[in-house]
Amino acid sequence: MLVNVIPQLQKWRYLPSVRAFFSSGWYIACIVLLMACSELFSLELYVIPAYLVLGTVCVLLCEDLLGIVPMAACGYMLFAAENNPGKFPITGLFAQKYAQDALFLYIGLAVVILLARFLTKICERKKRGVPKLTAGYVLLSISYLLGGAFTTYYDARTVFFGFVEIASLSFFYFFFYFSVDWEKVPEHYAPLLVTILGVGLFAQVLGMYTNPGAPTLDGGGSRDSLYTGWGIWNCIGTMMAFCVPAPVYFAVKRKNGWLYTLLSTVYLLGVILTQSRGSMLAGAGVYVCGVLVTLVKSRGKERLWNFLVYAVLLLGGIVILIRYRDAVMSVVNTVINWGGGDSGRFNLYEQAWGVFQEHPFFGVGWYDVPGIQFAQGGMYPNGHPILENYFIPGFVHDTFFQLLAMGGVLAFFAYLIHRTDTVLLFFRRPTTAKTVSGICILAILLASIVDNHVFNLGPGLLYSILLVFAEKADERVPDSKFLRVARP
Repeated sequence: MLVNVIPQLQKWRYLPSVRAFFSSGWYIACIVLLMACSELFSLELYVIPAYLVLGTVCVLLCEDLLGIVPMAACGYMLFAAENNPGKFPITGLFAQKYAQDALFLYIGLAVVILLARFLTKICERKKRGVPKLTAGYVLLSISYLLGGAFTTYYDARTVFFGFVEIASLSFFYFFFYFSVDWEKVPEHYAPLLVTILGVGLFAQVLGMYTNPGAPTLDGGGSRDSLYTGWGIWNCIGTMMAFCVPAPVYFAVKRKNGWLYTLLSTVYLLGVILTQSRGSMLAGAGVYVCGVLVTLVKSRGKERLWNFLVYAVLLLGGIVILIRYRDAVMSVVNTVINWGGGDSGRFNLYEQAWGVFQEHPFFGVGWYDVPGIQFAQGGMYPNGHPILENYFIPGFVHDTFFQLLAMGGVLAFFAYLIHRTDTVLLFFRRPTTAKTVSGICILAILLASIVDNHVFNLGPGLLYSILLVFAEKADERVPDSKFLRVARP
């Protein structure tokens, strides 16, 4: 930290204000706004350096790395639709060498700066203990790295991808565990982060409808045109569902909490707009959980107002269903029929089960699981010949079938142990903030029953961030202000 090198900075009159800003909701809003603008207007080469500058200032002037958390949560979601590497492998921005070089330079600088600050942080004489999820993460790591062991499919590439997978699920959990002064983090920080993130994601959802060929009110267009630079409709739908429960915290804790109840409903509308069936089911599930938490946890007039809002929303929904029954059913049938029913998932599950029966203990690794809808009737490297040279393998579109085929019994039970640890984490000394964070994670887990989100790298980052916030909940300052109190 720069103030340790230049002690005079401790006397700088604006230092407490700078530190308070980096811990505030306003700073989170700035990071999310930059993310949304980057994705909507293809400003990646401007926003990424802006993140780097802000992160450097945070590292040099702040007492810990809390200010890095919003950038860690938003970083992978700032890529524009027109630069999607899957859609535009030749014309996209990051298909150009200068953009690739710039991206690698920025990432390299960020890694060096954060690593240096992290090392100085853990060298402080402060007892932090052992993270509660360590044992489960270790077992899961072993199973991910040994996927395909003792088979002809086991090679360096599958080991490396296993390392990348476990890193996405755990890196920020351990990184922020040791680099944030948790006793000074307000209780509301994680719900506030996800709530503001939802605003940025909702803007991206609306932006998808400006893509060429996007669905229209008259039934034209195609769901295939709903994509961003970082994912298709399923991806952004699940991340939108991830944000649905977050406003519930403020619906319970703040005056005029019913406004946050409405915001949660708007996020659910955002999920519906993605037209992702799995995300809609997950979003509806966590929304119901949010309703229950709101009505149970809120008190007095706030409970009454929240109840009235939910009643009006329910009545309005019923009226719309009755008044526009034919139009609603037409939309529902269109969404259900898109992708051909199960979209080939049952065939994938059958193939994955067959792979597990042949290799029950360690599976076949990451690149030889039947993981793409077109892989009918046989095993192909990387799921299908068209994916032969892809870094990201095909997936089975179900958490448990994927684990069984990839890592066999070892991966399956390692995941169950990790999941048990996380469930106990949220039920141990529960608070409203922990409960809401747990429901946010539940959205990813529910959507992953019919998709890949547990194994997609981006959601894993947010997953690991919320886990460390939940674990350190008992060490935070009371939820009294939106601005973190800076040490004089």
